[in-house]
Amino acid sequence: MDTLLERFLRYLTFHTRSDATNPVCPSSEGQLVFARALFDEMTQLGLAHVTLDEHGYLTACLPGNQPDAPAIGLIAHMDTADYEAEQVVPQLIENYQGGDICLGKGDEVLAIRQYRCLKNYLGQDLITTDGTTLLGADDKAGIAEILTAAQYLLAHPEIPRGDLWIGFTPDEEIGRGADLFPLERFPAKWAYTVDGGELGELEYENFNAASATVRITGNNVHPGTAKGSMINSQTLAARFHAEMPPEQTPECTAGYEGFFHLARMEGTVEETTLHYLIRDFDDDCFAARKAQLKERVASLQLDNPKARIELTLTDNYRNMRSQIAPHMHIVELARAAMEAADVVPKIKPIRGGTDGARLSFMGLPCPNIFTGGHNFHGKHEFIPLQSMEKAVATLVALVQLTSAWREQ
Repeated sequence: MDTLLERFLRYLTFHTRSDATNPVCPSSEGQLVFARALFDEMTQLGLAHVTLDEHGYLTACLPGNQPDAPAIGLIAHMDTADYEAEQVVPQLIENYQGGDICLGKGDEVLAIRQYRCLKNYLGQDLITTDGTTLLGADDKAGIAEILTAAQYLLAHPEIPRGDLWIGFTPDEEIGRGADLFPLERFPAKWAYTVDGGELGELEYENFNAASATVRITGNNVHPGTAKGSMINSQTLAARFHAEMPPEQTPECTAGYEGFFHLARMEGTVEETTLHYLIRDFDDDCFAARKAQLKERVASLQLDNPKARIELTLTDNYRNMRSQIAPHMHIVELARAAMEAADVVPKIKPIRGGTDGARLSFMGLPCPNIFTGGHNFHGKHEFIPLQSMEKAVATLVALVQLTSAWREQ
């Protein structure tokens, strides 16, 4: 465990923010720089079949010592979310004693009144940001935990194990992490993404996800002579969003409740674009949400025939539960591994998606395991070192327990 913190802090120095506007894979050069560094590290550790392709997908194998055991995989992603991620300056708060945590030299505070989960980590060592960037535990913590577990297993050949395949992907945060995943060189029977949140999270359900763009084209003329001829697309856009159900938004929903999320909007009098995320766990409700959006666009067009209102709908990923349900032993093995590491499992749905969701539909069932982090994608992100250590212990136990599993 003495290398876990050092490894994680080193990974945070790599700038790997993905770029949704760039169609190339990987979408940012920093991800390739990081992948090359990981390639060298994995080679030096003594992993086999270390391979990095031109798209930034990095795979390797820790050979097993139980020939009849199933080969499994562990997967994490190298990119960070669409938030300031350059020159990350982490803080280590040792032996946290409660109260607010000042971030950096400014006025930014990790306030216990806002993040009451902090009280669960009294006496532990917390890694935070300096209040100017995200931290990057999503998912550099997962990478650090996987490689620390591999290092431990290499140092303890007496622990029984099957072949362990390791995969690190680019561009997960922009929904492309599984696009070019090299399944042909990743012969795992099943896998786990190590990309979850707080200690104990275990997930095998996720949102069905779609993105929607509503483009409204109006007509711009001088406002002094606009009567009867101006069509302000921004006014129509405001009207359209105001009529969306206000209780069905991310800030008003939890658990299995779906939502519409206005993620971004840009506009002028001439043209305004609204970008929505559509999410729901239930297939029928998901279809109904898309139908509802189509109906609202058609209604706005009918009421404003001189404007042009267009809708583009794109399905992104689906709920992996249907693909994992026939293989529930892989969830039970993860649950047992957590318990072996003295971690209380918290089985819950992912209110988002992972590479594992799409990989499950590509034939590689892939639940999600915790990293230990909180408040991903923002400047209030933090992760307890002790939770990271528990993640490593869970992965080691998972490998050992799987080595004894045989298909019935």
